[in-house]
Amino acid sequence: MLKQRIVTALVLLAILLPALFYPQPIALAAVVLVLVAGAAWEWGRLNGCTFAASLVLAALCALLCLASWQAGWLLRPLVLLWTVATGAWVLGSAWLLRAGVAGWPRIPQALRLVAGVLALWLAWLAVVRARMIGINFLLSVMTLVWMADIAAYFTGRSFGLRFTKNKLAPSISPGKSWEGVWGGVAGVLLLALAWSVLDRHWGATVPSLYSRLASQGPWLLVLGVLFMACMSVVGDLVESLVKRSAGAKDSSNLLPGHGGVLDRVDALLPTLPLAMMLTSLVA
Repeated sequence: MLKQRIVTALVLLAILLPALFYPQPIALAAVVLVLVAGAAWEWGRLNGCTFAASLVLAALCALLCLASWQAGWLLRPLVLLWTVATGAWVLGSAWLLRAGVAGWPRIPQALRLVAGVLALWLAWLAVVRARMIGINFLLSVMTLVWMADIAAYFTGRSFGLRFTKNKLAPSISPGKSWEGVWGGVAGVLLLALAWSVLDRHWGATVPSLYSRLASQGPWLLVLGVLFMACMSVVGDLVESLVKRSAGAKDSSNLLPGHGGVLDRVDALLPTLPLAMMLTSLVA
C-alpha cells in the first residue's frame, strides 16, 4: 500500500510539476482538465449513475471547461461568478451538514449531478485563472489547503479530544476533532505570515494571495485565511458525507494508494473560488 502511494505520488508530480512551470498556462489547464473529468466520473458513480452515464457526465464537465476556455473566460476577472460560487458553497454546505448523511439521498439526483459538475468546473476555472496570475499566487492558495490538512492531521492525532468532549462531525467523518481544526487554522496562519514576509524579502514579482490580502491590512489577511481554512474543512466534510451516503470508502481507485481524484481535491473545491473572490476584492 505504501509503495503504491509513493509510486502514484511520484507519477503525479512528474506530470503536474512540468505543467505547472511550463511558460504558458495551457499545459496546466490540460492536465487539470483531465483530473476534473476523472472527478466528474467519480461524482456520477457516487450518485448512482452507471459506468456509461458517468462517462457522459465526465465528458459534459470537460466540454463545459473547454467552452468557457474558448469563450475567453480565463482572461476575465469574473468577480460576480466567484462571489456567487462562494455564497453557494457557504449556504449549500451549511444546509448539507445540518441535514447530515440521511439528507443527501433526498436531494433529486439531477440536482446533485449538476451541482457536482458546476463545482468541478469552477475549480478548474479558478486553478487556471490563478496560474495566469502567477505561479507564486497559485501555490500560495494550494499550499494553504495542504497545510490545513497536514496540521489538522498531526494536531488531531496528538491532542484529539483532550480539550473538547465532542468530535467535529462524528456521523460524517468520525476521525475529525475540533483540536485538529484549531491546529489546521494555526498552521495556515503561520504559513500566511511566513509567506508574506518572504514575498517582501525576495521582492516577489507576482504577490501571493497572502501578500495581496495583507496589503489591505493585517485584519483582512487573518479573516481571509480563517475563512479559507474553514471552507477547506467544509469541502472535506461534504465529500465525506457523499461517500458515506453512497457506502464508499474512497471516491474511486483511479489513483492507486490514494483513492480517487475527489479524495485529493475535495478541500480545494470551495477554497479555490473563495481565493479568487478575495483576490478580486483587493485587486
